[in-house]
Amino acid sequence: MSNNPLFRTLIADDMQAVDQAIRTRLYSDVVLIRQVAEYIISAGGKRLRPVLTLMAGRALGYQGPHLHTLAAMIEFIHTATLLHDDVVDESDMRRGRETANAMFGNAASVLVGDFLYTRAFQMMVESGSMRILEVMATATNIIAEGEVLQLLNIGNVDVTEQQYLQVIQYKTAKLFEAATRVGAIVADATPEQEQALSDYGMHLGTAFQIIDDVLDYSGDAATIGKSLGDDLAEGKPTLPLIYTMRHGPADAAAVVRQSLEAASRDRFDEVLSAVQSCGALDYARSEAEKASAAAVAALAPLPEGEYKQALAEIATLSVARNA
Repeated sequence: MSNNPLFRTLIADDMQAVDQAIRTRLYSDVVLIRQVAEYIISAGGKRLRPVLTLMAGRALGYQGPHLHTLAAMIEFIHTATLLHDDVVDESDMRRGRETANAMFGNAASVLVGDFLYTRAFQMMVESGSMRILEVMATATNIIAEGEVLQLLNIGNVDVTEQQYLQVIQYKTAKLFEAATRVGAIVADATPEQEQALSDYGMHLGTAFQIIDDVLDYSGDAATIGKSLGDDLAEGKPTLPLIYTMRHGPADAAAVVRQSLEAASRDRFDEVLSAVQSCGALDYARSEAEKASAAAVAALAPLPEGEYKQALAEIATLSVARNA
């Protein structure tokens, strides 16, 4: 995302407060928990999900005490899923450095992920809102279903575009949706505003994940902070691969199919050339752009102002990024 977009300026102070809440709530008497949690949280990242909670609350004029805690809670849920994801995927790089499981081992990663999940639920309870608890309980359950669906799809060359979208809507976009919905709920949104922010989050998360999948075949490893071809090596049928298998020339489709079934990056250069030459990346980007436009359109019921403008900007930037 560009150097200093509007949303970063608007919530600079808020984000400092969220970072402070994250540090405070990470504390545990158990030293290993502190070490692993600090390691993964200090890796930085865009903190996009807590940004969305802040922006949704502020867009509806909320100035109360709970917003920073809830934004930190969203980041904890996200971090817990990353810890578990990296173990499942056997990943050793994330955001340009070793994953927690590579540093501390799988057992520590899984257990600290559990700590972050349960700490997040303690933070939800503090908001005093049964509705927030309900939304987050549903969201985390759906995210878990998305993880299992993705596992079932590994090496599956018959996955349809629809099935792919279901996985990313469950696994990734659901937390974006929950992040914006929680911001709306704490701000006492009208049902129409809550639905608007929820739809915005779902469309934005979809666009964001499609671009992530495109970057695996068009990014620069140093910029995106993971090895190119990771999805292929994990046997994940992402949109660029699905498109190539369905619409690419027979030889291109065959290379992708064989590599996916073998969950191997041995022929990554051939797969890369197949994906790039058959228009798969352009197609996937155009699908991401449609989702981004739908996110912007969903904001219509929100009051006019800088926060609404900045939410639209996030949707636009999410498809223009290279990391």
